[in-house]
Amino acid sequence: MALLRSGWLWRQTSLLKRWKLNWCDLWIDGSLCFYKTDSRRELEHRVSLKTACVDVRSGLECPGVSPPESNPRENLIVVQLTSGSAVNLCANSEDESIAWKLTLLDARRNPLFTYDPYDDSYQAVPINSYHTVYITPGAGPGTHQVVVQRDPFDGVMEHLALGLLAGMAAGTAMRSFLWMPFFFC
Repeated sequence: MALLRSGWLWRQTSLLKRWKLNWCDLWIDGSLCFYKTDSRRELEHRVSLKTACVDVRSGLECPGVSPPESNPRENLIVVQLTSGSAVNLCANSEDESIAWKLTLLDARRNPLFTYDPYDDSYQAVPINSYHTVYITPGAGPGTHQVVVQRDPFDGVMEHLALGLLAGMAAGTAMRSFLWMPFFFC
């Protein structure tokens, strides 16, 4: 799984409303993970942006949220969730706050597309935890090449079920042909 953005962010706890410094990882599948340290050993909280995020706001768009001490209001980021709750975050600078907001919005909205040269069309690739994604710099400035490696065992059960069904149908048909010589005698 490819990492879109990572870094230290202040996160407001949901119960006591106090601010904690967490290491945050935003993965390409839309998972926003919060860890105690940058070693990523203890996962504290995880938000799936593709399914749970409604909106992302930053700076002065965040009414009713007070930033941690010694941080201005412009550093705030609020992720509105479908459950009605919100994840309140605070970056170290206004530029970092805007960069996090744009990356969060991109991870929430944009699927990956693959180009099929035979049909001359683009197809959306559903990214999940079973895919391996590699992002490499592209040929031109600002372009990236995305390679998605699918799980080799993805879809095996569907083929197995269809094979069993076809075998049963063929067996039933062959069994009826075996009785045919007795009818002509």
